[in-house]
Amino acid sequence: MMSAQATAARGFHRRMRTQRVILGVLAGLVGILFLLPAIWMLLGSLRPGGDIIASVSPLSWNTLIPDVWTLDNYAALFGPLRFGQAMMNSLIVAFASVVLGLAITIPAAYALSVFRFPGRELVFAVLVVGFMIPFEAIAIPLAQIFTQWHLDNTYIGLILPGIGNGLAIFNLRQFFLGVPGELHEAARVDGASELRTMTQVYLPLSVTPVINSALLIFLAQWGAYLWPLLVVSDEKIQVAAIALSRTFSDTSFNFGQMFGGALVISVIPAVLLLVLQRYFTQSVATKGLK
Repeated sequence: MMSAQATAARGFHRRMRTQRVILGVLAGLVGILFLLPAIWMLLGSLRPGGDIIASVSPLSWNTLIPDVWTLDNYAALFGPLRFGQAMMNSLIVAFASVVLGLAITIPAAYALSVFRFPGRELVFAVLVVGFMIPFEAIAIPLAQIFTQWHLDNTYIGLILPGIGNGLAIFNLRQFFLGVPGELHEAARVDGASELRTMTQVYLPLSVTPVINSALLIFLAQWGAYLWPLLVVSDEKIQVAAIALSRTFSDTSFNFGQMFGGALVISVIPAVLLLVLQRYFTQSVATKGLK
């Protein structure tokens, strides 16, 4: 009897190991498929721009692996195209938008979740409808207003539209609604002001939603193209997305420079997400222990 059970157990473990190996191989293949475009972009940025399209047909190893390796595309990006300055402008705009945006988003979400006042739900409904309206629908009239206010070709003009992120407010409000009301009442009994209650009671519990909201604001500003195109004509404060568009025109294009610029632009959010992933894990684990 024991021998039969042991044999069955060994057979079960062998099947489980086989299944894990098969699933691991399949996951690896799927991962490679997803990585192929990024690898092609990376290797394409290291070959002469004209060779990228020429190597596509017929498909071969040369489509992916360059015959000639060069750093000329990056030299042009960070030289005549001044892509480094544009990247710095994008970082300034994105991080300033995050700081100012959170300074507005957190109190707004706190007020809409904790305070009870007439019309609160109406204000929230207007907020939800507001962030569902495509920005492209209001971009041109808003750009005209900013021009009248002499905010075109300024960092302020680039930053202001990104700080009032309705989706970030919605995200934080939904979390604040889940915080037990007894905590707010206990803080009031202790004589804490609303500002102190928000910063010392609600925010320490809201690490993950605050990071989520910060990422929403950052990514929206980092990837913005239409708004900088409308309000900025001075190359000195132009952002990376517009600088990348200088790699092609109506009569010429350079896919090597385009690939290199797109790769550099995508590295910043990728690194940011990898770094913040640790804080997501720590926040979830800490709340689970509590």
